[in-house]
Amino acid sequence: MSKVRLGVMGGTFDPIHLGHISAAQQVAKQLGLDGVVFVPASAPWQKTTHASVLHRLEMTKLAISDYPNFSISTVDIDRPGPTYTVDTLRDLQSAHKDSELFFITGADSLNTIQSWKDFDLLWSMAKFVGVNRPGHSLEVPKSPPGAIALLDISALPISSTQIRAKVDAGESLAGLVPDAVADYIRDNNLYQGNK
Repeated sequence: MSKVRLGVMGGTFDPIHLGHISAAQQVAKQLGLDGVVFVPASAPWQKTTHASVLHRLEMTKLAISDYPNFSISTVDIDRPGPTYTVDTLRDLQSAHKDSELFFITGADSLNTIQSWKDFDLLWSMAKFVGVNRPGHSLEVPKSPPGAIALLDISALPISSTQIRAKVDAGESLAGLVPDAVADYIRDNNLYQGNK
């Protein structure tokens, strides 16, 4: 029996946007993945969050609800303390024993992988998939042969920072986030006064 090929897309998703969804779809298609699991970070060690973890989780659920091959995992939310990729992958390996994991990340994050906690252990836990992101070059960091695949995708020039600024300025989020996420942001008064 062949292993399930499972993409893993972790992030703060503050908020999740169409760039995340598009990247997951394109990587799944190019690599023949059976599904992609989105893993919202609880307390990312390299970023500050603006919306609470429960709001970010709910927005992620809303964003992926129309995609049958997308799912969500709360392993990072359920674990106390900072979110580290090594812990995420360890928990996902345990939960998905019959899966081969493909950790999807942007070029900007991939270029910092050597600063990640226990980064030398990561190579045996998942294959890393680096995708281009506007404004960042795709380069393979020092890694074992075959540990990283670089994919050229049609990256959407969208960032969560840009979205938060648009919300604060009262501008439309059309074409940036799924409609359900835009409604949720508005209904919960998120990102007001956040830049």
